[in-house]
Amino acid sequence: MGSRNRLLRRASVLLCLCVTSINCMPQGARFKKAALVIETAARKQVTLDVEVAREPEQHEQGLMYRRSLADGAGMLFVFERDRILSFWMKNTSIPLSIAFISADGVILETRDMEPFNLAPVQSSRSARFALEVPQSWFSRAGISAGDRILGTHDLMRN
Repeated sequence: MGSRNRLLRRASVLLCLCVTSINCMPQGARFKKAALVIETAARKQVTLDVEVAREPEQHEQGLMYRRSLADGAGMLFVFERDRILSFWMKNTSIPLSIAFISADGVILETRDMEPFNLAPVQSSRSARFALEVPQSWFSRAGISAGDRILGTHDLMRN
């Protein structure tokens, strides 16, 4: 009987550990999808398919635990007010570039972010939006600071 009780106790502990691990996994916040149009200084329009992170739990999850992000896809973070924005790459294995964007849709700056880097990447000025894309996508698409996201007033309402 003693060895059976030890076996049951071990199985119980193992089951508790498994349940705890499952409960600690990300819950997989759902994101709305949208087509984002960026107009360059040369009046060229580039469309990007984005997932929209609007809620605090969506902001926290972001692109964590993803294994890939297609070229021409990204995640747009929408905030209720302008502020200095700060991002890190916790549990994010995809090299990303980020654009910090004003409330009127102007790209203020872009920065590169390295996988799993916990150092904060902050906007140098107050911004309303942040846009994460595969690293170097902005330069490949011909997008830089001063270019504009069209329809930002719609993004703030929806």
